Amino acid sequence: MPIPTPNNYRPVQGLIRGLDILLAINRSPQGWVKIAELSAQTGLHRTTVRRMLETLQTQGYVRRSPSDDSYRLNQKVRQLSDGFTDDEWICEVANPVLGELLQKLVWPSDLCTLDGDSLLIRESTHRFSPLSFHRAMIRQRIPILFTAAGRAYFAFCTPQERAQILQLLATGNDEQARFARNSALVEQLLEKIQQQGYASNEGEWSEQLKVASLAVPIRHQDSVLASINVVFLKKAVSLPKAVEQFLPHLQAAAEKIQAHLQARPSALAHA
Repeated sequence: MPIPTPNNYRPVQGLIRGLDILLAINRSPQGWVKIAELSAQTGLHRTTVRRMLETLQTQGYVRRSPSDDSYRLNQKVRQLSDGFTDDEWICEVANPVLGELLQKLVWPSDLCTLDGDSLLIRESTHRFSPLSFHRAMIRQRIPILFTAAGRAYFAFCTPQERAQILQLLATGNDEQARFARNSALVEQLLEKIQQQGYASNEGEWSEQLKVASLAVPIRHQDSVLASINVVFLKKAVSLPKAVEQFLPHLQAAAEKIQAHLQARPSALAHA
C-alpha cells in the first residue's frame, strides 16, 4: 500500500521510476549501463526502462551511446544539485580566502562552478573592489570556452568530464558551439593551458571585450570542483604583467582552499 504524503496525495510512480533509473546509472561502476542491466537493478520492465530513458534523454539528463546502446548521465544532472552541494565549502572555506585575495590584488575575483553548458559565479568580490566595473555578479553565467574561469575548469577536469562538456557545448548553434566543434582549436587551447598551468582570456568573450582575466582550478582529489579568477581591464594591466603580479597570489589562494578542503572533508559531505 502506497505511503500517503502529508497532503494525502499518492506518490507519482513515473517520477519515482525516473529517479530510480538516474540513481542506478549514477551508481554504475563504469559510468554507463544498458537497458537490461537497468531493468534488473530497478525491477522495471525493459519497455518501461526504455521509455523512461528516452524521456530523460529528451530533457538532457542522460545520453545514449549509439555504438552499444548504453546510457550514461549527461551534464544537466549537475543542475539538480546547484545551490546545495557547493554552498557549505564555498561559504566556510572559499569566502575568507577570496577576501584575502582581494586585499592583495584589489582587482575583483570570482569563484565559479560548472552549471550545465556554462560556469556559474557562486561567489565574487566585485561588490567590494574599488576597481570593479560590475557589482552584481553572483549567479551570473559565463561561457566555458571564452573566459579564463571556464577554460581553467575545462582544461583541468577529468578527460571524461571534459568530453561530456564538449559534447554538450557542440550541440548549440552559437559561437561557442562552433568553437567546440573545431577539434583542432580545442586541442590547441588545451595544450596551451595545461602547459602553462593557468588559463587566461583577453576579451574573447563578446560581452566583455574590454576585460582580461587569469584563472586557476580548485582541485579536490582527482576532480576539479571550481575555478577562481582575477578580472582586470586590458588597458590598465597587460596580460604579461598580470601573470607576473597576480598569478602567484591566485595560485596561492587556490592552494589554500585545496588545503582547507583536504583537512576538512566534512565541508564536502554533500558534494
